[in-house]
Amino acid sequence: MKLYNGMSPNGARVMIFMAEKGIEIPTVSIDLMANEGQAADFLKINALGQVPVLQLDNGRYLTESVAICRYLESLHPSPALFGKTPEEQAFIEMWMRRMELWLFNVAGAVGLHEIEFFKYRVEQNADYAAYCRRLLVERLAWLDTEMADGRGFIAGDTFTMADIIGMGLVMVMGFVQIEVPSELTNVVRWQQAMMSRPTFPQMPG
Repeated sequence: MKLYNGMSPNGARVMIFMAEKGIEIPTVSIDLMANEGQAADFLKINALGQVPVLQLDNGRYLTESVAICRYLESLHPSPALFGKTPEEQAFIEMWMRRMELWLFNVAGAVGLHEIEFFKYRVEQNADYAAYCRRLLVERLAWLDTEMADGRGFIAGDTFTMADIIGMGLVMVMGFVQIEVPSELTNVVRWQQAMMSRPTFPQMPG
């Protein structure tokens, strides 16, 4: 197998996942800031011009970070970051969806509509970016209430793929300079724990 990856929240998901499991795969670095994702050779691999991309041993190209992680989980089942029992798997899936749709995508929208680099991808709207900033804080407050049961991780008492998606959220919030309000103590505690993990990506200075 071969992994094509670069510095992005979705690319980081796969790198965190591999690091948590101790998986090593030969990796080709794609410099997104230098627009290598839009190079003709790379677009033949993924027409969307996005990372990560996992080239399988049979030559097929698997894209989308969660799909790649699920595939790697099937090859390396321990530790089980997608859960072991049907109940664990269902609740982890629920929280993965919540973290992606309710939080990560909102933070991502701020970046898409504010950062100059993304002008080619969307018709940027400053008012929408401001709305998403307010909405994200509201949804972080919702998450804080959900975690008031004292659990240490997003989906329960163990680290899972839901937390990895959350680590991507933390990365994006850093890019767009959104801080978790200090009164959201449960989310602050979780965020600090995630950033303290050895697998949390180090951002370029």
